[in-house]
Amino acid sequence: MYKIVFYTDRIGVTSNPLLDQLPSYQSLLYRRKSSTGGAKRRGSSRTRLSSSGSGKWGVSTVSRQEERQKAQMEQRPIRELAKTMAEKRRDKTQRLEEAGELSSWRQWRQSTRRNLRRLKDDAKGWLSSLQLWRGEIHVIEGMFGTGILSYFSFLRFLVMLNLIIFLVMFSFVMLPIIIAPLASGNTTYNLNDGSVCSVYPSSSRRGLVIFHEHITDLLSGGGFLEQTYLFYGYYKVDKIQFSKATYNLPLAYLLATVAYLFLSLIWIVKRSATGFKRSLVQDEDRFQSFCNKIFAGWDFCITNDNASRLKRSSLLYELRTDLEEERIKQKIADRTRKEKCRIYAIRFLLNLFVIGVLAGCFYSIYVATIFSQEAQLNKAKGNFIVDLIDEYLPSIVITMANFITPLLFSVIISFEDYSPAFEIRFTLIRCVFMRLTSVGVLLFSLWSQITKCDEEPCICGYNHLLYSCWETRVGQEMYKLTIFDFIIIVAVTIFVEFPRKLIVKHCDCGLARWWGQQEFAIPQNVLEMVYGQTICWIGTFYCPMLPAICTIKYFFIFYIKKVSLMNNCRPATRPFRASSANFFFLAVLLIGLALACLPVTVSVAQINCSQACGPFVNYTTSWEVLPTTVSHMPDGVQTLLFALSSEAFAVSFFVVTCLAMFYVIALAGAHKRVINQLREQLAMEGRDKRFLIQKLCQAQRPSAIKSAGSNVRHRSSSSSSSYHTSFSNNFDEAVFLAHSPPDSSTHV
Repeated sequence: MYKIVFYTDRIGVTSNPLLDQLPSYQSLLYRRKSSTGGAKRRGSSRTRLSSSGSGKWGVSTVSRQEERQKAQMEQRPIRELAKTMAEKRRDKTQRLEEAGELSSWRQWRQSTRRNLRRLKDDAKGWLSSLQLWRGEIHVIEGMFGTGILSYFSFLRFLVMLNLIIFLVMFSFVMLPIIIAPLASGNTTYNLNDGSVCSVYPSSSRRGLVIFHEHITDLLSGGGFLEQTYLFYGYYKVDKIQFSKATYNLPLAYLLATVAYLFLSLIWIVKRSATGFKRSLVQDEDRFQSFCNKIFAGWDFCITNDNASRLKRSSLLYELRTDLEEERIKQKIADRTRKEKCRIYAIRFLLNLFVIGVLAGCFYSIYVATIFSQEAQLNKAKGNFIVDLIDEYLPSIVITMANFITPLLFSVIISFEDYSPAFEIRFTLIRCVFMRLTSVGVLLFSLWSQITKCDEEPCICGYNHLLYSCWETRVGQEMYKLTIFDFIIIVAVTIFVEFPRKLIVKHCDCGLARWWGQQEFAIPQNVLEMVYGQTICWIGTFYCPMLPAICTIKYFFIFYIKKVSLMNNCRPATRPFRASSANFFFLAVLLIGLALACLPVTVSVAQINCSQACGPFVNYTTSWEVLPTTVSHMPDGVQTLLFALSSEAFAVSFFVVTCLAMFYVIALAGAHKRVINQLREQLAMEGRDKRFLIQKLCQAQRPSAIKSAGSNVRHRSSSSSSSYHTSFSNNFDEAVFLAHSPPDSSTHV
């Protein structure tokens, strides 16, 4: 057996010569000595260091840590312990014996805590079993890994978000109108006052209606759909008088709009917090990145052979990408001034070209919107196809721009000489800007028509001759964008991806092999979802039923994308990293929410309400309902609300927020320093292990030379035992007894 030798210094503190040579001990001793002022203080520092240790060999510290870990293990349930069944049974028996010695009060507390823990676990299991698409998502995860799983999880989140938004709008806007006749409520409507601004001509078709006209109405939101719960203009109720309360529908409509936007913000920020924390602790060292990919990069959820091959190729691609990034960084560092000027000139010209392409797309959307509005106002009975194209012309132009520009951006980025990772991010940023800004250009085109009159200023505050109910017209445009986006997704899956799969599978020509199977590109699919959700956020104010339509739309898209992934597509060869996928998706969604809040805020606070439809007929703008309602409240409530909206409260709140922000920043800095210290400690432990391995090798060399002959003679009979004996004896003599004692007193 091993003989471990310790020595005791003059103060009586146990010391080990081998452990004193460890790099971590020497480094810590050097820092302690350099931070003290004199020899006496250095001696006392050494005494404290030797007595308490650096966390590796301090007896008291180790004992306290063991006691703490033992207490934590005793509090954990037995089934969560990493032990064998025999050990778990023994622990259970021991715990029951210890519980029998406790008082009845403590026994009741322990049993209550145990039952509550079981109830919590059962509730979590029951709720997880009710989770939407739980089985389908597990199948996708098992076949294609966590990268594609992140897209379908994001799609499920959008389904739940739109369902909650619909429930908010339905509960506070539609439900009171529905139950008012059943609850004997008196409904007060906004009546026509006879002015030119309150004229709202009906758009429903009369007489003999051809079948295709119903299809046009269904796709455009006009005709019989315009005067339904679907659009803003139907809600002409001002107040609903119940038996014990009066329901203010305009106030509820405005507060429900603010509520669904604020709820979306809170939910997105809460979900993105986890991804943001991961992004903060991402590897800063390229060597760590290589180690993580090699030793921890495999996705053990994959069970499909094809998916495993794709995962292997994706890991290979990521390693090549990292090496290429290192090569490009070195290339950038070695660039001359002439090469830098040339690269910057090329990038400047290409970015000017990109700006020109975006400007051309935006101008095309503007012209298409103006032409579509004029064609709808002046249309007569004509061709069904032509009428449908006039209705959907802005949506068609936006879709074509969203389809062409990403292809163009992917070609342009190859000439700008960026790193592969930055190429992907920069192309996605351009595509996000294109998709979301196109919706803003559409709204700007509509509002330029709404607020423009032949005689300035407008009599009603808006162009009542062209748009008697302009909110409904904006809602119809958002409705058409949503429907057309769904039609395009279905059409691409059926008429592009499926035939491409058949051609690649059954055709052996070189062109088909070069074309290849359709890739399931995660970022592009996510951008489609963000684009549709931004339209939903904008359109919900003008089309309260739009969240329900988007819920149904995303529900069917889930199965369409699942079938397409299983049968038509393959995972991308240039994968989007799953570690940062969720945070990127939610960050882009947050940008879409910010863009959606802008037009809704402008329409609520700046543009005059329609005087012929909607709940805000009695107000100049939609926002006026809030101060009007506050003015009818009791004086105490008014004083409180005015104080909360005053400048003094705003300044105080800003100061408190700044102080809290500074505290959080300081706390984050302290945590970062602790993380750096832990990283240094891990690196030092690696040096310690290397030092011990070197000592072990040094101890093995003399024994290998001395016992070479004996090992040859006795190899067949006792090779393992002789090796163990030589190793143990040699380790004792060469490592622990090779040092002369620092003092006459020794302890063996």
